[in-house]
Amino acid sequence: MMTPEQLTGQTQTHLVETVVGQKAFLVHAKVSQDILALKQSATRAGFNLNIASGFRDFERQMTIWNNKMAGKTAILDSDSQPLNADSLTEQQKVMAILRWSALPGGSRHHWGTDFDIFDRDSLPKDTQLQLEPWEYLTGHQQTFYVWLKENIEQHGFFFPYAQDKGGVAPEPWHISHRATTEQCLQQLTPTLLAEQLASAPILGKQVVLGQLETIYNQFISNIHQ
Repeated sequence: MMTPEQLTGQTQTHLVETVVGQKAFLVHAKVSQDILALKQSATRAGFNLNIASGFRDFERQMTIWNNKMAGKTAILDSDSQPLNADSLTEQQKVMAILRWSALPGGSRHHWGTDFDIFDRDSLPKDTQLQLEPWEYLTGHQQTFYVWLKENIEQHGFFFPYAQDKGGVAPEPWHISHRATTEQCLQQLTPTLLAEQLASAPILGKQVVLGQLETIYNQFISNIHQ
């Protein structure tokens, strides 16, 4: 069982430091060996698997969220193009942000079970990874992505955002540890999330709390199995 603080990214007590590629990451204790095994399998296949993003705590997710709500960072549409935030209502902003950025407390990255990954050796020189679908579907990460689709299940992982189900936009770079996240998601209820958000300085909180059941069903539990 995870505590509410662990589920919502407000503590690191469920995590262990794990070196994957060039950096050390905080990884759920039950996932550490499987991500290392996936890394080794990728190496044998000729890929240099690296993690672009792993564990993200509540404060970091709230900064991402608040910057978008405040207009400091672009809010993107489903085609990754910037929206005119000034023309959006607060509710429209919330729903648009949720296509690409998780609600603080509701991110799978809080659990230490989910990773945005890429093949470093396929990244062109002087090119920064964008984490946009084209890179994996038709671009420099395509060969790596094809290999991933054929191999991650045997290591206990899956793609929670493999298809557009009307919630989070497709993320071919995002892998998730199936057994551990199934348990986490069962424990992360709308009621628990509301309790954790009640005192947090999140912009748009009144809209979020008023729509929390819808947000949970559309953007948190609505994943590709």
